[in-house]
This record gives sequence, structure tokens and C-alpha cells, in this order.
Amino acid sequence: RALLPEKMYVQLPSQRAPRRQSTRFSAVAKKTLAGCAAMAVMAMLFSVGYYGAATVLSSNITTSAISRMAPSHAFVFSKTKPSMDRCVSVGSEPGRRNPIQPPRFQEEMSPETSKLDFLEAKPYWDQSTLPLNTFKNKAPLTAHVVSVNRLVGPNAPGEVCEIVLDHGGQLKYWEGQSAGVIPPGIDEKKGKPHKTRLYSIASTRYGDKLDGRTMTFTVRRATYYDPDLGREDPEKKGICSNFLCDAKPGTPVTVTGPSGKVMLLPEKTPEAPLIMIATGTGIAPFRGFLKRLFMENTEAAAKFAGQAWLFLGVANSDALLYDDWWQELKAKHPDQFRYDVALSREQKNKNGGKMYIQDRVEEYGEELFAMMNEKGAHMYFCGLKGMMPGVLETLERVAEKQGLNWEETLKKWKENKQWHVEVY
Repeated sequence: RALLPEKMYVQLPSQRAPRRQSTRFSAVAKKTLAGCAAMAVMAMLFSVGYYGAATVLSSNITTSAISRMAPSHAFVFSKTKPSMDRCVSVGSEPGRRNPIQPPRFQEEMSPETSKLDFLEAKPYWDQSTLPLNTFKNKAPLTAHVVSVNRLVGPNAPGEVCEIVLDHGGQLKYWEGQSAGVIPPGIDEKKGKPHKTRLYSIASTRYGDKLDGRTMTFTVRRATYYDPDLGREDPEKKGICSNFLCDAKPGTPVTVTGPSGKVMLLPEKTPEAPLIMIATGTGIAPFRGFLKRLFMENTEAAAKFAGQAWLFLGVANSDALLYDDWWQELKAKHPDQFRYDVALSREQKNKNGGKMYIQDRVEEYGEELFAMMNEKGAHMYFCGLKGMMPGVLETLERVAEKQGLNWEETLKKWKENKQWHVEVY
């Protein structure tokens, strides 16, 4: 009776109710109680994982029975294979979801059905309103850690973490920009607060939650192995990277920015090809690029008509970053996305030596030059600054093979704003 609205419970014989009225109410109550009983069985089946049986039961519960239950006890179930995040209480607090979520990659690769435009310029390609240095060292913003996740496998040389920060929607940025982090504490050598460390932002302006409140970093934990000690020396570890990789959800993080306008997307010319060359955590800005162009429902994505080509150089397969994303993107958009890797400890170049990023670039050198010179492509570099001498030497060799003057060619690319470099 507690679950039923008034006047719907069965009247007992002792109440001497007219037979017709008793029969009518009994039929309704039977349906309702049957629904309640089925719901109870479903709950037990969900708890032990009998998805198929629960789904069959859910399809047999009559709408009339469920509608007669009190709102606080009503649930909506998917008729597909249930997962806990699909169970939402009708009368519960809006926005509350079960913490068990579907695989992240499937979420990221599914474009939003609702169009994202609340953080766009007007028109969307106009760079005159680019946000710059909204928060400075003397007046920074306090963000908070949402999550910290390890990105690499057990055999990767070093640890790389993905850090998501909640900035409350206050730090607006665009793809290709960076943000600063001021680690807590005092620099013991100088007796002053630690200096700001810049990190390329790895998310789009909408953040990984698409609400405009978060930004993501891809951070390698900086450590130093002392051969004399035979172990890592904790006194020489990176202050900021270790602070971020060790942070827990809710940890306050002092941030500045955004900064930078060298690595922006050329959205005014959506037909221009994009050549992205990254080593290690230099993948960060390109993660933001590719999410914007292929994984979000934006005008930029709808109008992008070029080809995006990603080159990623790391030590081995376990060190590849977001490889599953890029493989699926390649499968879904074979005409617009290309992906090549250089694994220095697993692959060999044409001379039998280690395969570095410049070796992979050289393999496609002629095609890359054609894209730059004939199709107005943009070439981006991001990663350790040690990558650039080898890459520049490689491109010079490619130019010479084609009878081109490398210095003049590079000068032309820079004048046309086709050349973008952010190394550290």
C-alpha cells in the first residue's frame, strides 16, 4: 500500500465493499503489484549481472504498472545491454550519474549530437578575439584537479600522465595554446616561489567534458637516474611534473594563461592540409586539433575539408599516446586522416639504424613538400627541442633532391604562416 496511490489498494472482505468496485480495484492493483515485483527482480538481476534476463523483464513491464508507482521509486532502463550509467532515477537530483562510466575512448569518439558553439568566435575562424594572458603570475587562477591517469604501458621508458583541471569556465583558451602552472612551495636555492612551467593544452576549448570548464595536460614525470646511486635521485626530480602526476582529485593548482598564438589552427582556410609532427608529450596540441576537427559537433569540424596527417615519435609501442584514438580515427576517416609512427627502439630506418621522427618524415618528404608548396599545407612541430636539428637537416636533404633552395623555401613557408614550431 505504501507504493500505491490512494484508493488503489485492495479492500479487504471485512470492509464489505461492493463486489464490482472490489473487482475493479483488484485488477488495477494486481497490475501495479506485478510491475513492482518485476522491478524488484530486475534490481536483483542487475546486481548479479544477469543482463539478458533483466532486459527481457524490462520489456515486459507494462507502462500502466510503472506509471502507477510513486515517482521516487520509478526508474528508466535501456533495452540495450544495460550499464549502470544508463540507470537514472526519474525523481532523483538532476545531473546525478552512477560513477561507473562507459569506456572513455567510445565516449570521446562519439560526436555530440547537440552543436557546440558557445565558445566560438564570430565568425568561427576569426582570431581577433583570441584570449591571451587572462591570468598572470601576480594574479593567477586556482583550478582543481579532476583526474590523473597514466597513459603509457609498463614497458614505456618513463611515465606520462593525463591531468584534467577544472578552471570553472574562467580560463578561456583556444586549441594550440598553452597554460602555466606554478607548483606549490618555495625554491630553496632562491628562497622564492617556484617559477611558472608552461604546458601545451591537450583539450579543445570546450574541455573533455564539453562544458567549457576543464582543460587537459599531457605530462611526462621528470626524474633523474643517478648511475652512481644506481637509482633515481629524488632531489633532482622535476618539481612541477611530479606535483601534477602525484595530485589527487580536488588538489588546488595555481594556473596562468592562456598564452601562445603560434600553434593556432588555420580555420579561415579549412581546405588546407595539416601536417603534425610530435615527439612524446608534444602530442598535446594535436590531441586538441583532432578532437575539434573530428570528434566534436562544431562548425570547424563541419567545414574542415583538408587532410590531417599525424607523425608521432616515441621509444616503443608502450609509449604511444592515444594510439587507440588515432587508429580508430584512421579507420573512420581514411581520406582525411593519416597516422604514422616512429618507434626508435623497435623499428629500423632505411639505413638499418634506429627509426626517429625525422626518418619517418623523410620517407614521405616529396609528398610533404608538394602539400606545402602546392596545397598551402601547414606544418606543425611540438616536442623536445632536440628533435628540430634532425628534422631540419632531413627537410634540407629533401629540398636538395627536388632542386629547391632550402633557405628560400623555409623563408617562404614562414612568410605564408605555414610553419609552426613549439618545442621545449
